Amino acid sequence: MIARFQPFHYGHLNALKFCYERFGEVVVVVGMASQSHTPENPFTAGERVLMIRESLKWSGLPLDKLITVTLPTLEVSRVAVHYVKLYSPPFKHVVTLNPVIQRIFMEEGYTVVEPPRLARENYRGSIIRRLIAEGRSEWEQLVPPPVVDVIKSVDGVERIKMLYRERLPGYYATV
Repeated sequence: MIARFQPFHYGHLNALKFCYERFGEVVVVVGMASQSHTPENPFTAGERVLMIRESLKWSGLPLDKLITVTLPTLEVSRVAVHYVKLYSPPFKHVVTLNPVIQRIFMEEGYTVVEPPRLARENYRGSIIRRLIAEGRSEWEQLVPPPVVDVIKSVDGVERIKMLYRERLPGYYATV
């Protein structure tokens, strides 16, 4: 399963549950691992791995069936498939909702599986990051409790607010 997990949310957790039910072992690829402290990628790779691990423990999913790998920031192209193969154990299926990632892996002969979409209008990293930036507490209902804990422990709320200051019109008036 390939995603950025910025941050890990219930849509991701739902997709991982789907993977656990369908496959014997799950390799989670944390993409754009070398990016952090930007509006689109505010969290470090280590913070995201911690979000995933703690959320899986919280949900009762077995960690012994999970392998987490990080993938450095790459231009999305067929070359990225090569890097995924280098950084992860062998795999047959790729689980993602990203149509470009789907295409490049299909072109390389992999079976691409779309996980079920869980309220995609709410469970999107961009929406969660914006809610955090706007100082709205609703974001906490869109992520598992351990993610809230990780974000707060790394001062992620203030980090995101700082990163979005230039982007949100009237930001200073609302915070």
